[in-house]
Amino acid sequence: MSTCLLVNSSTKKNMSKLSDIRKSFVHIFGGNILQEGFLYRNLPFIIALFLLMFVYIGYRYSLSEKMRDAARFRTELRGIQVESLVISSELTRVGRQEVVEERVRQAGLDLRVSDEPVFYIQRRGRRR
Repeated sequence: MSTCLLVNSSTKKNMSKLSDIRKSFVHIFGGNILQEGFLYRNLPFIIALFLLMFVYIGYRYSLSEKMRDAARFRTELRGIQVESLVISSELTRVGRQEVVEERVRQAGLDLRVSDEPVFYIQRRGRRR
């Protein structure tokens, strides 16, 4: 018998909660909340919530733009790095002594690489 009363009382509590929720929806959407002054008493809080919401949305938008720019700059940087590497390797190849000697020979210039240095650096008191 006691379990039947518990079930019965818990069912009554659930039903009363459900009717309270229905009443609150009717109260809010029916416009009665405006007549009681609830909105006017909490107006500063509601304005603060809307301001925070706008700041948050603006911050997210600004952050997403910056992230897109950063991703675009990263891909652009990779392309420039590859181009730089290609140019550097080409300059290294062209600047090698063998390539320069070959171009001098092809141009028909009467130049050759010296086997001896042009001058010696000497210290005082010592001779080489």
